[in-house]
Amino acid sequence: MSKNAVIVGAGSGVSASIARGLARQGYKVALAARNTGKLESLVNEINGHSIACDATDVEQVEDLFKQLDQTMGHLNLVLYNPSAYTAGPIAELDPALVHNSLMQTAYGAFLVAQQAATRMLKSGSGAIFFTGATASVKGFPQFAPFAMGKFALRGLSQSLARELGPKNIHVAHFIIDGSIATQADSNEDGGQLDPDSIAETYLAVLNQHRSAWTQEIDLRPWKESF
Repeated sequence: MSKNAVIVGAGSGVSASIARGLARQGYKVALAARNTGKLESLVNEINGHSIACDATDVEQVEDLFKQLDQTMGHLNLVLYNPSAYTAGPIAELDPALVHNSLMQTAYGAFLVAQQAATRMLKSGSGAIFFTGATASVKGFPQFAPFAMGKFALRGLSQSLARELGPKNIHVAHFIIDGSIATQADSNEDGGQLDPDSIAETYLAVLNQHRSAWTQEIDLRPWKESF
């Protein structure tokens, strides 16, 4: 039986590394994003496919999963990766941007998780993963919107883990605590998080036996303060 995964909020960084890792382990991988044009090279590399979707739109998320029902069937993994980075002094924040940040970081996660859980409960198995950040556990000055969204995402993950874990659905939250290296960075000393190394941890958690599931894990480079 084929193994299937969808990454919502796919891009060129960590999610791309996870997609490549999944493909190497024999997964068929679907990539969902608002702009699928940026995914063409990755789609070809992993022999996957892309679907345009705004994760904050109820109808688009429903349509995404209907398409996945037809093209993939059972989903072994649903990964929610999007977030919106909004920062500034509280007195100067644009309410519209704050609303958008919360929608992308938390509300979209709820919509995707709801669709995933509905299907996994019927099939009796699956994994739902969420990508968090330092802001999931610490609210820094002038980063209220980002912290609000990531705190909500963490709460969603904990609640779903307690609800769905006993029904054989693995829910995990990954706290990325530090800056992530890009192709433009040398990162010779490992002072930034390496995307491929991050992906290794996601895959290790995905492959865990249910007798020893991880619900939350944090990753940081060796010299990151915490």
